[in-house]
Amino acid sequence: MNRFFVVLFTIISTAVFAQNNTSYWQQHADYKMVVDIDAENYQYKGTQELIYTNNSPDELNFVFYHLYFNAFQPNSEMDARLQAVPDPDKRMVNNIGTKENPVYESRIAKLKPNEIGYLKVLSLKQNGKDVTFSIDGTVLKVTLNEAIQPGEKVKFDMTFEGQVPVHIRRAGRNSVDGVALSMAQWYPKMAEYDFEGWHADAYIAREFHGVWANFDVTLHIDKTYTVGGTGYLQNPQEVGHGYEDKTKALKLPKGKKLKWHFVAPNVHDFTWAADPNYVHDILKTANGTELHFIYKKDKKYAKAWKAVQPLTEKALQYFNENIGEYPWKQYSVIQGGDGGMEYAMCTLIEGGETLNDIVGTVFHELAHSWFQQILATNESKHSWMDEGFTSYVSTMASSLILEGGDGKPNAKGYKNYFYAVKNNIEEPLTTHADRFNTNAAFGIGS
Repeated sequence: MNRFFVVLFTIISTAVFAQNNTSYWQQHADYKMVVDIDAENYQYKGTQELIYTNNSPDELNFVFYHLYFNAFQPNSEMDARLQAVPDPDKRMVNNIGTKENPVYESRIAKLKPNEIGYLKVLSLKQNGKDVTFSIDGTVLKVTLNEAIQPGEKVKFDMTFEGQVPVHIRRAGRNSVDGVALSMAQWYPKMAEYDFEGWHADAYIAREFHGVWANFDVTLHIDKTYTVGGTGYLQNPQEVGHGYEDKTKALKLPKGKKLKWHFVAPNVHDFTWAADPNYVHDILKTANGTELHFIYKKDKKYAKAWKAVQPLTEKALQYFNENIGEYPWKQYSVIQGGDGGMEYAMCTLIEGGETLNDIVGTVFHELAHSWFQQILATNESKHSWMDEGFTSYVSTMASSLILEGGDGKPNAKGYKNYFYAVKNNIEEPLTTHADRFNTNAAFGIGS
């Protein structure tokens, strides 16, 4: 294990030195968002105040935002890739052929106007003055009134509205498990700027990159919905839903909606999910981290989602001992989107009719907290640095905790690699995540 981390941090430190042999810098953002959710129609409106700090040595004449939900529209780049790649993600297509001779049709291509996803920026100001901006698919480009100088802070004020797409990949409404809202990549998100310049890549298939930031997010949503996700809830007695101090009285407001106020320090994303039929359990670990488990109130899920809780604590302890201490005070495991996907201080997991359905995924997504979150490499460009190390250490944790093994890696992990070589589909790991010729080459390589 020591060799593993010597190699890892040698790679990281070498990359940092290569960026700038005099000093290292990274950009910073402070988000403050207030969002009102129309859960019945899957739409929302919000305001965003963003303080952007230019820690680079460069003068910036433009900034870029990601508008990820715009990918879930017919004729988007994501739609086009689904129709072009020979092995599309089966969750994102319909087979209109036969099992023997499949013919895949993009689900995005068939979305109706009330089913698509979108993010619309209604207004945007730089230091109180309107700025010019243009939108190309999932990327918004802002032409600044005044350049942002090195070391300067700039305030952007935005109003926006969005529509949650039918659940096709990672985020959306009414997932296969019946979760109402899986809200990943849901807000206008400042693109990352580093020694290579702007990373304003279109959202085509899979991975993400972002600016280190502090988030202050207030969500207004129907009282029946339980919310879980990134950050620390600031007003538990005004919300309830399992967050409250049972020794104190609730102070629920009048009206049809609750105000959920979250803050999240030093993360590079903010994700949440909500459903009127969630169960919310909290496990306080020995080292003080609160583990939140938020899942559908359905007897077919109850046994597995209870059983996974103490095992998640064991995995957290394993990662703390073998990688380093988890730096935040909570982590949420949420039944939400398809498969499993890592986010800041939380993950969205599908299913759970048996423990084996979810426990390996939970271990894997939790391990991402160290590699995708703490080290924050650009997983769009260097997915092996995120998926590779995460898979390695989560496999060892599973061997020790779930299989009663010795916690050492085994040869099973090479099976897919040998398949890729044998079938001549291997591609260089320096290929951008969205530019692999096949999904199989990306998945196996990463």
